[in-house]
Amino acid sequence: MRCCVYNFLSPATDFTLVESSGIIFYFTDRFCSERGFRVSFMSNQRQQKPTLTGQRFKTRKRDEKERFDPSQFQESIVQGLNQSGTDLEAVTKFLDASGAKLDYRRYAETLFDIVVAGGMLAPGGTLADDVACTEFCLFKAQEDMETMQAYAQVFNKLIRRYKYLEKGFEEEIKKLLLFLKGFTESERNKLAMLTGILLANGNLSAAILSSLFNENLVKEGVSACFAVKLFKSWLSEKDINSVSASLRKVGMDSRLMELFPANKRSCEHFSKYFTDAGLKELSDFARNQQSIGARKELQKELEEQMSRGDPLKDIIIYVREEIKKNNISEQTMIGLIWASVMSSVEWNKKEELVTEQAIKLLKQYSPLLKAFTSQGLSELTLLLKIQEYCYDNIHFMKAFQKIVVLLYKADVLSEEAILKWYHEAHVAKGKSVFLEQMKKFVEWLKNAEEESESEDEEAD
Repeated sequence: MRCCVYNFLSPATDFTLVESSGIIFYFTDRFCSERGFRVSFMSNQRQQKPTLTGQRFKTRKRDEKERFDPSQFQESIVQGLNQSGTDLEAVTKFLDASGAKLDYRRYAETLFDIVVAGGMLAPGGTLADDVACTEFCLFKAQEDMETMQAYAQVFNKLIRRYKYLEKGFEEEIKKLLLFLKGFTESERNKLAMLTGILLANGNLSAAILSSLFNENLVKEGVSACFAVKLFKSWLSEKDINSVSASLRKVGMDSRLMELFPANKRSCEHFSKYFTDAGLKELSDFARNQQSIGARKELQKELEEQMSRGDPLKDIIIYVREEIKKNNISEQTMIGLIWASVMSSVEWNKKEELVTEQAIKLLKQYSPLLKAFTSQGLSELTLLLKIQEYCYDNIHFMKAFQKIVVLLYKADVLSEEAILKWYHEAHVAKGKSVFLEQMKKFVEWLKNAEEESESEDEEAD
């Protein structure tokens, strides 16, 4: 129901007109108030909008300039380093305290440039002109491990105090490595020693080494020379196992050859270069990595040949060529062949069917296995590979004895190798289960051997 309310004010009295559905009702204010009626009406007064109130704080221009102006930031750092001098404990305290009033987050690159090189670095590695510099920095310090270790502690404490500098510091090191040609030999040596220590301490990821693969640095031999100093420093702090683990973590273990130009990128050249530099451990590691890489490629190729159904005689010829080419032992090769054979098919998931499938497959490839078990040690290696495979793949736990018997009948495994494995050469994986499976067969082998000996005696 539409309802309109009109209010009228007069000197004599106040009254209200109410229009409802075309009918007008007249009420005096007294009438409304006596009967408890409430008549509301629209006010033509505009409501005042809310306003926000508060207190404005003024920042002193001196503090604002020091925090956000790059030239002022640089001057502050240089001045602090000059005052601290060669006392690296004082340097650490100064850098720690300055983080509260200087914007390290914004000017991280400037900060690290000054601490390392004494001033802002221009592209290429030279100091920028018309800027404040200091003589108290890494590049002007003494070239020895003790001093570099002390500087490593300065960076370590700074980054632990201001965690957000961690990423910026890694980017700084990557940049410095790209600028190596612009530095003197002494500056490169100091940077290499520092980087090796920081890598050993876990302050840097080995991923920063990718900067050393820059084409210009590699071509002029700068990368390889720098790497010698870096790895010597790193290995003075950690052993080769720790170093290799760090390299593997970021995929650098397979890229070390890239420190040399393409025409010198061989295992022989790498090995000679680093062995002559006193880093035989690194040389052996690289040689081992190349061997691992070659074995992976070989196994992949074998699996492809098997999946294509290539003739066994062709596969045997290929394997023999690879043994000669990559200097792979027969023991290593039989392990690769076993892995390739067992990876060449998709196994049934039912335990009762997988044994039958395995016997059929191994019967097919037994001539290939036989071709590379000409030595007793190779037979033993194969037995251990079978044991480990059956243990690691639970559906094969009951298939172990049947596989061994099959390979014995196919002249892949000899009774001497089986007896040696049974009595002393087995590994711990599934030992009790597999020894129990082989118990009757081993007894049969022993009896057959005794009968053979007695027959020989009678013949004599």
